[in-house]
Order: sequence, then C-alpha cells, then structure tokens
Amino acid sequence: MTKAALPVVMLVDDEPRILSALRRVLRREGFELLLVESARDALTELQEREIDVVVSDHKMPGISGMELLERIAERWPSTARILLSGWSNEIAGEDIEAARLHAVLTKPWDEEALKRTIQAALAESARNR
Repeated sequence: MTKAALPVVMLVDDEPRILSALRRVLRREGFELLLVESARDALTELQEREIDVVVSDHKMPGISGMELLERIAERWPSTARILLSGWSNEIAGEDIEAARLHAVLTKPWDEEALKRTIQAALAESARNR
C-alpha cells in the first residue's frame, strides 16, 4: 500500500526571513510546505504540480500578491487562496472578490489563527477537487 501524498501549501513572500518564520510555525502541521520568493516562481510551480493552498504576501515587487491570487483563481480555481498583508486597510472588497480569497490575514500573524485558517483552506480545496 502506498502512502497518500501530503497536501501542499505554498508560501509566497519576497522576504526570506518571513518565509523562514512561517516555516517554523507551520512545519509540523501535516502538510508539505513549498517556499517561493516571487509571484513568477509561484506561477511556475503551479504549472508543474498540484498546490492545495497558496498563502501570498500582498506587497511584492513585480506581480503583487493580490494579482497573483487573482491569476490563480482564474487558472486553478480549486487551489484555496489566502492573502497575508501588513496593510489590511489597503485591500479593497472588490479585490478580495476578484481573487475569491479564502481569507485575509494580517502581519504580524496569530500563529493559531494562521494554522486554523490554512487547515480550513485545505478542507475547502479538497471539496473543490
């Protein structure tokens, strides 16, 4: 009998220290973590493998996190999308709707809330597949 593959959560942030901090919080949560430092790299990964949840920083150079999540919503609608932002007051309701976000979390994040939100997004992604 083969072991079932773990669900994949991709973390996207252009700051390596943020990715490292997120990895420390999430490393024992029962899913595979994929750390990516740009929206372009995230899109490449999505083309190459199935990703269950994407957690993306909002403010990134080039393609913003919101734009990335909107593209994911269009091309991979069963992938759950979470926006992580230090500036939640800059996020418009129509942007959230366009990206069909599962959640918006703020930095600094509450570790337990982050874990619960990702687990709920994994369940949503599984229902949509």
